[in-house]
Amino acid sequence: MRRALTMVCGSLLLLAGCSSSPPERQYKHKYDHGPSAPVDVSQVPDAVPKVEPRTRAGNPPVYTVLGKTYTLLDTEHGYSADGRASWYGNKFHGEKTSNGEIYDMYAMTAAHKTLPIPSYVRVTNLDNGKVVVVRVNDRGPFHKGRIIDLSYAAASKLDYLSRGTARVKVEAIVVDKKVTSDAARINEVQRQKAATIDANIYALPANSYLQVGAFGTVDSAAALVSSLSSATSFPVVVRSNDSLHRVRIGPLADNRDLQLLRELLSSNNIVGAHLVNE
Repeated sequence: MRRALTMVCGSLLLLAGCSSSPPERQYKHKYDHGPSAPVDVSQVPDAVPKVEPRTRAGNPPVYTVLGKTYTLLDTEHGYSADGRASWYGNKFHGEKTSNGEIYDMYAMTAAHKTLPIPSYVRVTNLDNGKVVVVRVNDRGPFHKGRIIDLSYAAASKLDYLSRGTARVKVEAIVVDKKVTSDAARINEVQRQKAATIDANIYALPANSYLQVGAFGTVDSAAALVSSLSSATSFPVVVRSNDSLHRVRIGPLADNRDLQLLRELLSSNNIVGAHLVNE
């Protein structure tokens, strides 16, 4: 499991707060962006459809956003629609979705205005034929003409990150509730395999640290350590050699943590950080 970063108020705030309510997401979507450097998600497995109970959170029968009222579908059975897909990423990464789960831009998920939460859909990019399967766990998008909001990973696999939107077909995938025990075991094996693949994709080499700075005096290094320690739950250490004192964050085991840390440093105008291995 990735360790969450603990942010502080003011200039050290990394991720803008994202309410689980649809209006809050709508106001912040246009300022969204992906990670500071591209992340290869080609091996991230599609969502695996399974029987799940409809959550109470995220499923109000009727809700209103920006003066428009939406009525949830009673079922995802038979749902199919063509339209434009958008995507959302770093501004909401680590924040709650409409059903209270934590949004992970590297997972295969999506936001939809009226499908039950959770549900599963197949999304086809009509411009290039690429297909993904995602799990709907959020509400949106509320921009006119958009029918689904995909995670960074899903949009990357459909190859429309740079364009922002794409023409897509969205088709619901319905899992028979009379799932046999054998099928349930197969799903569990697939889930465990996906979790292993996910961990391997983002794994960093052993003893990886993010070096933030090197100083000629202990006091200067200590000052940076104090500032960084208040902004992250990862250990901040000093490695001294002769007269040079290097400030490092880590050890780090996951590339997604590394990306979040880089965003944190960038938001505080700290440049030059680089990955090292002890």
